[in-house]
Amino acid sequence: VMGMPTYSKRVAGFGTTVFTEINELAQKHQALNLGQGRPDFDGPPDIIDAAVKALQSGKHNQYAPGNGVLATREAIAAHADRFYGLKVDPQDGVVITAGATEAIFSAVLGLVDRGDEVIVIEPFFDSYVPNITMAGARPVYVPLRPPNWTFDPDEMKAAFNKHTRAIILNTPHNPTGRVFTREELTLIADLCKEHDVTVISDEVYEHLVFDGQTHIPIATLPDMFERTVTISSLGKTFSVTGWKTGWAYGPAELITGVSRAHQFVTFAMFHPAQIAAAYALNLPGTYFEELQAMYTVKRDLLMHALTSAGLKARTPQGTYFVMADFSDVFDGDDIDFSRFLTSEFGVACIPPTFFYSTDHAHMASTQARFAFCKSDETLRQVGERLAHLGK
Repeated sequence: VMGMPTYSKRVAGFGTTVFTEINELAQKHQALNLGQGRPDFDGPPDIIDAAVKALQSGKHNQYAPGNGVLATREAIAAHADRFYGLKVDPQDGVVITAGATEAIFSAVLGLVDRGDEVIVIEPFFDSYVPNITMAGARPVYVPLRPPNWTFDPDEMKAAFNKHTRAIILNTPHNPTGRVFTREELTLIADLCKEHDVTVISDEVYEHLVFDGQTHIPIATLPDMFERTVTISSLGKTFSVTGWKTGWAYGPAELITGVSRAHQFVTFAMFHPAQIAAAYALNLPGTYFEELQAMYTVKRDLLMHALTSAGLKARTPQGTYFVMADFSDVFDGDDIDFSRFLTSEFGVACIPPTFFYSTDHAHMASTQARFAFCKSDETLRQVGERLAHLGK
């Protein structure tokens, strides 16, 4: 009997991402979609104008250098210096990627060998674990627990051993909105130095911090630059998620690993967006202050909507997400709740148990993640729709 062609075991367990299901359900019910972290407003006109000019100049529609346009890598290095005092070599220490998602995958492929262990903090962004398993490595999980979303230092210590090759860190943290403290980062850094572990640090929300919180890149801690690959992107800071323009920077030795994988994943990034990225990253500090002010208003609108509806939410210190406990107003798990809220109240959210390992998923089973990268008007309407939830 002839077998039918089928897909690889490597992807067999992946299924469709939870975002796809929620987006389809939201569309069906004309819901206000606070699921995916994609703004419903456009990026700043001057940044878009820089991309248009790049498209029309006749100079930027062929392949960019594999590691990225040098002027853009210089802008990334200058940004790291301006905000964090980091000295990054634009020539050998930066690679530009198809969004932070590709940067993380290329970092895992370029820095981790088959059979190595990679520590992942839960809840995690949904690409981390497939990236690790596709590289033939093994994820080791350390959970953040509600309602404060902190890890247990002993559990963190226990996750490190002679097989640990890397840890994927994300701060400001999606989906909990935590900004890791210097104390937490120092504990992780000390363990990395003790066990010779590389940090893959996802910092895409670096400029989205509130109430005087400070984002501390782990690469700024003593002796950590040489063992850290720092990843960020344009999408969150400049509201152009569709441009898929990200980067990784760090010491030449580690960036060589990322870059060797990257050359066979995408080879080079979309050229015109890199020209616009150089413009955007060099904008004056007022741009970043205004971004924080704009998102503080949005955060407060969503917090008001959720708490008025009887949900228990922890005010996020960063990112554009809120995690809220719905157990006072709904009996059931997070998947039931997100379907219920989307179909009955016309507000879509994401069930966060998908961001945990099976063993730890119960920790988030009464939580839902809401995104506030939406117009103020949308967020006010969310408040109106949810007003009757707790009644």
